Amino acid sequence: MAQPIYLDYNGTTPHAPEVIEAMRPFWEQEFGNPSSSHWYGIAPRQAVEKARRQVAHLLNCEADEIIFTSGGTESNNHAIKGMAMHLRDKGNHIITSSIEHPAVLEVCRALAAYGVETTYLPVDRQGLVTPAEVEKAIRPETILITIMHSNNEVGALQPIGEISEIARGHGVVMHSDAAQSVGKVTVDVRALGLDLLSVAGHKLYAPKGVGALFIRGSVTPAKFCHGAGQEKGWRAGTENVPGIVGLGKACEIAGRDAADNFSHMQTLRDRLHQGLTGNLGQIVALNGHPEKRLPNTLSVSFRGLEAHRILEEIGLEVAASPGAACHSDKIEISHVLQAMGVPGEWARGALRFSVGRPTTAAQIDRAITVITNAAGKLGG
Repeated sequence: MAQPIYLDYNGTTPHAPEVIEAMRPFWEQEFGNPSSSHWYGIAPRQAVEKARRQVAHLLNCEADEIIFTSGGTESNNHAIKGMAMHLRDKGNHIITSSIEHPAVLEVCRALAAYGVETTYLPVDRQGLVTPAEVEKAIRPETILITIMHSNNEVGALQPIGEISEIARGHGVVMHSDAAQSVGKVTVDVRALGLDLLSVAGHKLYAPKGVGALFIRGSVTPAKFCHGAGQEKGWRAGTENVPGIVGLGKACEIAGRDAADNFSHMQTLRDRLHQGLTGNLGQIVALNGHPEKRLPNTLSVSFRGLEAHRILEEIGLEVAASPGAACHSDKIEISHVLQAMGVPGEWARGALRFSVGRPTTAAQIDRAITVITNAAGKLGG
């Protein structure tokens, strides 16, 4: 039996073939510790530094402003906790949005035990933060603003440049979780005016378990992991050399093929959207901004239907993600859709489809047929 069509690239991505080839020597021959001073440490150390340059080139920063982590969650933890600890004598207030990934929201909630207060900003019906609301929330004790570059569920691209300018004007550090953005849209930390930015390898065709954190040279978060002093002392522990090499290569590919990839993904995303609306009409509604969103992301609601029931119907042929979780006694709507004010009759039937570089037009056309048939069977 054929595998289902994969439309969950925001969940994770397969390894790019070039990434696998770049990593292979560090699985098979170059096993040395990059911190070793002898011959076996030379190639791994050089490979780590090459990857650092590759990531920095994609983000438009200096190589020594990149540290490697275990992924986007660790990068977010390091950025937020690190700044909260480093600036605790200056203030105890953080600003974020109500639609952040749990890797940000749960960090902020955990910091409450240490006396750190967090303001959770609302978003509009299209999932966007208003810069004026950010400025209004700033207090004398505000030390950090952390707003995601793009939302993982609806793809909303936030006005990070405007928010960063506000932060800079008030002397507040600015962080952005760009786990979903890197490789799908241009992410330039200089143009965006950011102090910290998080990257997750497995969202851009690199391995799971590796990520990066951009730390502007003038910013000094507290150390995340103490030990022998790897990663300039920011994050101790022997580096995951194969993973780091894979992340570097993935960033090189993302930059090299950016224009083609962006166009390919947007074309297929729109093809899927147009096919569903053409077949199902008024029972389908877009969640998020029609333009200010990731080129690969389509979040749609099916009025009066339940997401888990749709997924049950299409699961053998199409892989996608729900916008509402079904538990034994109730359907739990995602915090993102709740924050956007999506009515329950729509939110309960929300699905996220995210295309990727390997997605084909034929797959999209087949997915349209499968989803349309499922919606019709369920009463759409």
